[in-house]
Amino acid sequence: MKTSIATVTLSGSLPNKLEAAADAGFDAVEIFDNDLIQFAGSPREVKSIADDLGLDILALQPFRDLEGLPAELKRQKFYHMQSRFEMMHELGTQRILCCSSVSPHASHDRARCAADLNEAAELAAKEGFIMGYEALSWGRFIADYEDAWDLVKRADHPALGINLDTFHMFSRGNTLDCLRDDIPVDKIALVQVADAPVMHLSDLMSWSRHYRSFPGQGDLPVVDFMKVLCDKGFDDYVSHEIFNDEFRASPAKERAVDGMRSLIWLDKQCKDETPKAEITDVEFIEFAIAGEEGESIVSMLNSLGFQETHKHLSKDVGLMQMGDVNLVLNREPASQAHQHFQLHGASVCALALTTSSVKESLKQADEYQIKRFNNTAGPGELNIPALRGVGDSLVYLVERHKKFRFFDVDFESVEGVELPKVGVKRVDHMAQSVTNTDFLSAAFFYKSVFNFDITPVQDLPDIYGLVTSRVASSQNGQVKIPINMTEARQASPQRFIQRTHGAGVQQIAFECEDILAFAAQVNSESVLPVPNNYYREIKGKFGLSAERIETLQRFNILYDANDDGEFLHFYTREVQGVFFEVVQRIGGYQAYGEANAHIRFAAQAALREYETNLLL
Repeated sequence: MKTSIATVTLSGSLPNKLEAAADAGFDAVEIFDNDLIQFAGSPREVKSIADDLGLDILALQPFRDLEGLPAELKRQKFYHMQSRFEMMHELGTQRILCCSSVSPHASHDRARCAADLNEAAELAAKEGFIMGYEALSWGRFIADYEDAWDLVKRADHPALGINLDTFHMFSRGNTLDCLRDDIPVDKIALVQVADAPVMHLSDLMSWSRHYRSFPGQGDLPVVDFMKVLCDKGFDDYVSHEIFNDEFRASPAKERAVDGMRSLIWLDKQCKDETPKAEITDVEFIEFAIAGEEGESIVSMLNSLGFQETHKHLSKDVGLMQMGDVNLVLNREPASQAHQHFQLHGASVCALALTTSSVKESLKQADEYQIKRFNNTAGPGELNIPALRGVGDSLVYLVERHKKFRFFDVDFESVEGVELPKVGVKRVDHMAQSVTNTDFLSAAFFYKSVFNFDITPVQDLPDIYGLVTSRVASSQNGQVKIPINMTEARQASPQRFIQRTHGAGVQQIAFECEDILAFAAQVNSESVLPVPNNYYREIKGKFGLSAERIETLQRFNILYDANDDGEFLHFYTREVQGVFFEVVQRIGGYQAYGEANAHIRFAAQAALREYETNLLL
């Protein structure tokens, strides 16, 4: 697959965009007209920059409102086109993209419009150029690609082909039948792939200009589109054209790398390549611990019954173990964890995921240009390979051996530790809070590298604004990572990001088999209080008995149920921005108690306000 990206996708100046595209490994770029027009140098200078970076200039685009104009406006439009041709010669590109007209002066007469396209294509051909015609999804008379193809056929010029843009196609509900059955591959002038969340907006222009995303980050059937192209023998450039507010507000190099990962993923999907390694579980969660900040997290975990059951053989690192939950407490001054602490304070600095093959997981990560972290291990210690994950955190990759686990090699047991009679058994899920500019990227990290499934976007109401969430989960369902973001500065994820100076794990949920017995062991001062009105509401909503309501209320346990089963859970208070949750799943309940999210948000905000007032 030959790869390209439109400069409108990236932030910054045109030279910066070109450099970002080249660094990410793209073969070519589409030059967006505004980027060229606002550039201080000449088109020849742009070509020189691209040449030095090893980039081809695939196209200059867009050229708008060409067809069906009255005579005087047509003369001006064709004069404008000639000036574009001059710039194209200087840029060294042979393709120009024309969009279907939105002009109020345009005619709906297809014969007349086809004649205009033929005339324009003839002028392009004399210059050695190819013209692509595209149906804008909000075009005045041509909005569907089937109609654009009809116009291209009517124009009947060898220098004129159709431009296929997946957003314009799928936002209109177009099928792939016309592409599959009618459009010859040699009449495809340009392919632009864009995904987007399904939003059911009537304003297609707004949807297109603000919410496009890279393939694999949205909900459109871009993979099906590419498979049809592959079946037809298409072997030309595949290009990104993404309009997205968050992309334009984030570093160009980061988004360019995301774009390349998306095309790599898309190519693998077309070839039906499946990862040879599977992520199967959470091996451990590592905290960066130092000073009073760090020990406050340890104290909160102590209140849940966790104790340091193991000590590292040579480093100031402890391990809390309960059931199959392993929490590493890294107090070692000369460590990556301490560097993380200096940047972000006491927080989660790494996750360890078990994989069926470390070798294949690392190979997959390398293919997606994921940076590795080189760990330093002492003599006889495990050197666990790690990847740079979301934010500044790491993701360790571990194979579980039948004879030993990581703690059997690097740790020794602490004698005399007593754990609670009723404990947790496993990590149920871990929620990561990210900035709005990294929301799509974070989900795609798990989807591409680890083959996680990603749920559709869901909005959760914080009292200070909406929180947008989606869940990344392993194929076997054992690893679940809700990813949350908000643009509201006082909402929970944003407060966490401000406190820790970056994205990271804000919430860890532990699963137990008997939440009532577990809660009875927990110091109530550590538990997030739930408003009384909540229990009055769920009593009527779910028909719960007065006795059961009293028990739930006594321990501040929240409740949800659906056709598959029941879900009981409680939260701890926040400490250093992090909080913990204990859950019990009954039956086949697979959700996360999202119906109670607004209660948690409100309770956390109320407690934060109360504690702030105490300090005044």
